[in-house]
Amino acid sequence: MRIAILGGTGDIGEGLALRWAFHTNHDVIVGSRDPERARSKAGEYETELDSRGVDATVGGFANAMAADRADVIVLAVPPYHVADTVEDIGDRLDDDDVLVSPAVGMQRDEDGFHYHRPGAGSVTRIAADAAPEEVSVVGAFHNLAAGRLANLDRELEIDTLVLGDDPDAKDIVSMLAEAIEGLRALDAGSIDNAAEVESITPLLINVAMHNEGLSDPGIRFQ
Repeated sequence: MRIAILGGTGDIGEGLALRWAFHTNHDVIVGSRDPERARSKAGEYETELDSRGVDATVGGFANAMAADRADVIVLAVPPYHVADTVEDIGDRLDDDDVLVSPAVGMQRDEDGFHYHRPGAGSVTRIAADAAPEEVSVVGAFHNLAAGRLANLDRELEIDTLVLGDDPDAKDIVSMLAEAIEGLRALDAGSIDNAAEVESITPLLINVAMHNEGLSDPGIRFQ
């Protein structure tokens, strides 16, 4: 399967790209608004993987070209760019493609980070509203700490919550998530539940900020 990570030069995009290239045989493509930056970061990821004995090719393209080449497209972009990014790649998407939204709206003040719920209800819903009608949208990877994800020396042993209105699309994303060693996918229901999942992310950041020695926390349901 071909996975395009739009915004794959950023923190969460880096972690997902490295983990999928390290743990799986899926083709990984990095997308960016700047194709030169995408190619440069893809080369950096290949170098990191090679240093660990993994011979993997990571492609780097402009977002639209990356989406055109993929079956699953991860929108690892800031929440305020999600709708524009989906609209920009809309004509490159096939009916059986799956869009994945991990973005979370947050605000920060002197007390810490707070969930910023958009008018649509969630960032995942924004992605779904912007996507072509035939293309399924799944919310996942919202609560993963980027630093922990990108550090291949760290075991994950955490969960990611998967949301969507298309069961088949959720199954695909869950399969891809669990192909990453130490990551478990749990079904959290429909996209209407996305706000509850997205709101966990600022909580985790606040816990990390206020507890010495607890960096990059994750969640595990038992």
